[in-house]
Amino acid sequence: MRPWSDREHLLECVAWTPEAPDVMTFTFKPERPGHWFRYLPGQFVTLEIPVGPEPVMRTYTLSSSPSRPYTIAVTVKAQKDSIGTRWMFDNLKPGMKLKAIGPLGDFSYVKHPGEKYLFISAGSGITPMMSMTRDMADREPDTDMAFIHCARSPDDIIFRAELEYRARHLPYFQLGVIVEQLQRSQFWSGLRGFIDKAKIALLAPDYLDRTVFCCGPAPFMATVRESLEGAGFDMSRYHEETFQPVAPELPVVVADYGDEAKPTKVTFTMSGKQGLCEPGHTLLQAARASGVRIGAACESGLCGTCKVMKLSGEVEMNHNGGILDDEIDEGYILACCSRPKGDVEIEA
Repeated sequence: MRPWSDREHLLECVAWTPEAPDVMTFTFKPERPGHWFRYLPGQFVTLEIPVGPEPVMRTYTLSSSPSRPYTIAVTVKAQKDSIGTRWMFDNLKPGMKLKAIGPLGDFSYVKHPGEKYLFISAGSGITPMMSMTRDMADREPDTDMAFIHCARSPDDIIFRAELEYRARHLPYFQLGVIVEQLQRSQFWSGLRGFIDKAKIALLAPDYLDRTVFCCGPAPFMATVRESLEGAGFDMSRYHEETFQPVAPELPVVVADYGDEAKPTKVTFTMSGKQGLCEPGHTLLQAARASGVRIGAACESGLCGTCKVMKLSGEVEMNHNGGILDDEIDEGYILACCSRPKGDVEIEA
C-alpha cells in the first residue's frame, strides 16, 4: 500500500454526518485502491469544489486522526455567504469525487511537542484540536490534555458528545466549555460569556506550564494571546492557526511603465500560451491576464494550491509555509507569491 502525498488526488466521499447547526463532517477514502492517508494531526487540505463553470478552491482542516489512516474527514461550517461549503452541504453525497491538494501545515503537536497541552478553540476552530486529541487518544492515551472550547450556545458545541466521553474515560483529559448565550429552553451549568484570563485559569489552573494551541476567529485569538501575555506565559509555547478568508480575485492591471520597469515574458507550456507579467505582479496575476487557469485558494503562500513547476527563469518567492524545501529544490514554486526577475517558463 502506498501513502497519500501532497500532490493532487481524487477523494471519494463515503459519508456525511451532521455535527451542529450548519456544521457537517464529510468523510473520504482514496479514489484509487491500495492507498492510505499519511499526514500530521492538525494539517489542512484544499478541495476543488465544482460550484459552476469555474470551480473554487477551499481550504479545510482535517478533523480526522492519522492514527486511523484509511479515511480522512473535514468538518465544515456553512456561513451565510458560503459558496463552496454551501455547495458541499447541498450536493456532496457518498460516491461523489473531489480533487484534493495536501496535506500541508505546521499547526500540529508533532511539530511543536510539549510535556502537556492546552487546546483553546472557538466555533469551527475546534477541528485541528479534535484531530490532535483523537491522535493522542489513540497513540498515547495518558497524555495530559486540557481542552477549552467556546461556542455561541450549547447547541453549537461541535463534537460535544465525543468530548464529554473523552473527559469521562481518558485519565488526564480536562474539558471546559464556555457558551456565549442561552435560549429560554436551554439548560447550562457551565461558564457563560467570553473567554478571558480568569476563565482560562479556572478551567486549566496550570496553564502556565502547558504548550498552548489556539484556533478560532482573529478577535478570539487576540484575546487569548493578550490574556496569556498578561499572565507572563512563555509565548514560545503558544501556537495559533488563523482562519484564512478566501482572498479576492487579484486585479489585472495594465501598467503604464517607463524605461526603468518593463514587463517580463511568461510562457505557459501546458496551455501553449505566452503572456506578460507587469512589474511587481505575481505569476498568478500574469496567468489570469493571459487566460490561463491556475488553481488558488488562500493567495498568500500558505495553502500550496497554486504550486507549479518552474522550467526556466528566476523568481522572487515569499511564501508562508505552503511549499516544502525539497519541492523548491525540485523546481516547484507558488504562483501566488512568486514575482519573475526575468523571462520565466512554467508548467501551467
